[in-house]
Formats: sequence, C-alpha cells, structure tokens
Amino acid sequence: MKSYVLWSSAALLLTVTGCSNGTSTADHKPASASVSTASSTTSGATIQVTDFSKRMLAFQKVPQHIVALSNGDLDIIYALGGTAVGRPNSNGPSVVPAAENVQQIGSTHEVDLEKITMLKPDVVLGNYPMNEKDIPAIEGVGSQLLLTGANSVHDIQSQITLFGQLLQKQAQAVKLNQQIDQQVAKLQKETASASKPKVLLVYGAPATYMAALPNSLSGNILEAAGGSNIAADFPGLQNFPQYAQLNTERIIEADPDYIFIMTHGNTEDVKAAFIKEMQENAAWNGIRAVKNNQVEVLPSDLFGTNPGTRVTKALDLMHQKLYPAK
Repeated sequence: MKSYVLWSSAALLLTVTGCSNGTSTADHKPASASVSTASSTTSGATIQVTDFSKRMLAFQKVPQHIVALSNGDLDIIYALGGTAVGRPNSNGPSVVPAAENVQQIGSTHEVDLEKITMLKPDVVLGNYPMNEKDIPAIEGVGSQLLLTGANSVHDIQSQITLFGQLLQKQAQAVKLNQQIDQQVAKLQKETASASKPKVLLVYGAPATYMAALPNSLSGNILEAAGGSNIAADFPGLQNFPQYAQLNTERIIEADPDYIFIMTHGNTEDVKAAFIKEMQENAAWNGIRAVKNNQVEVLPSDLFGTNPGTRVTKALDLMHQKLYPAK
C-alpha cells in the first residue's frame, strides 16, 4: 500500500498561489510590451505594455504611483530605480530597505482595496492568474492592474523586461537580466560534469506539506544550481501543477541527499513539525538526508516567495548548499 503525507490546508493554497501561479506563465510572457506612439485606441497613451494575461495596458506617462502586491515585484521596481507608494504586508522589515516606510496594502491573496483607493495608484502590480478576479475592483478605483508571475528564472527575467518598459528603464532591465544570465551560465558550467545531488523540495506549514516540482520557481532554481529533483516525475496537483503530494514510499526509494523546506511561516516551527512527522514514520530514518542531518529550512525571502532580482542570491545559496566547500 502506498503511504502519503497528505495536505489539505486552504491557507497554504493561498500562500502558494501568492508565490507562483497555479497555471504556468510559460505561455503568458509579455509578447508585445513596447513603447508606442499615440493612437485613437489608447486615448493618446505613449506607453503600452502587455502583461502575462495578454491584456494590453496603456499609460500616458511613466507611472509614478505604484502599488506592489508581492515582494518580488517590489524588489524589481526598486532595482530598476523606481519607487512604490504601496507594498505587501510584512511581519518584519521590508525585503527592500528603501521601501521600509511605504504603506502596507495587503498581498496577492488579500488585497486591501480601501488602502489602495486612498493611495490613488497609477498601477497595481498583481499575480496572474490569482488577481485576475480583482481587475474590476482595481479599475473601479481609477487604477490599472498589471498581472505577472514567476514559475521559473526566465519568468522573473520577463517581469524585469516588462517593468523596465513600464518605467522606461529598458537599459537597466537589460543589465539586470544579463547578470542573471551570467549567474546561471556560471553555475551550469561548474556543475556540467558533476554528479548532481538528489533533493526533495518541500513547501509547507506544520502538518501541511507538498513537493515542489521542476516547473515551480524553486524547482527551476534547484536544477539551475546543479541539483536533481527527486519529485520530477511525481504527478502535479490538478489546480496547482507546480506541486505534488509527498509520496513517502517514492521518497524513501529515491533516497535524497538533501531535504530543503520552504515556508512563509515560522521556519523553526515548520522544521520541527516536519522532523516530528518524519520521526513518526521509522522508514524516514533510513533516508540519507535524515541520517546525515541534511534537512534544512531555506530562507523565506529567497525561497518562500518570488525573490525578484535577488534570484541570483537564491541560485548562489542553493549551489553552496549542494556543493559545500571541501
């Protein structure tokens, strides 16, 4: 009989969709985001961009009042030299120090429309497809909702390109993307002939866990950093195809070298709860990662959500953990 570590928390589903899309963004890159001359269809707009939902948004000038519903979007805007008037809620300091005093306005899964209305933003940056339902409400307060998301390093680069066009910072966007390209190429060269460590990526909260697949952002970072995802052939969940149930028998059979845990919550609590759950099933004790004490929680600002331009740090950290200095 197969043994599963099941998950059922609706709160976790909301958290996951806030981090990466339920549907892959691979088919929703900004195909025609560009600077355009005025036209009758855009009422004199000089900037036109196409978001990941394939909606064309038009602006008469570079947006000055920007609200970001996720930390990744916030990071990219500031990395491009922009600023925001609204940022996602945080229990600690802002991931962007320069935005520490910016008004908190909810998040991708809980938009505070009242606060956003008071800020009168030119544009709100949200998640595709999660925030599609919020388009009428945001437009109703006189703003526009620009939707993006990230299930891969390439998706983050598409976000950078799109936001660069929105802010008319195309040259800076190119530089940021070149830095990411260089980092990925460097890691691929270093690990090309290496025996790739086997890894189980776990996303969760106490008593609520799932495996991150290669088509998730963390799964893509793992492979780019030179790791092998043991859950690569696990069947994805119907509504969240970037994640799968934890199949205990298959995990034990794969015998991962490392188990990395990602979460938005209290990292130590999550790690303790996961280890307790493993201890209740003696079979886990034979897994190499458990025997070698290689069960670790990754930093939530780099792996619990889209890190934006700091994906280079996420790649570096993952590589260091997979290939520690001898």
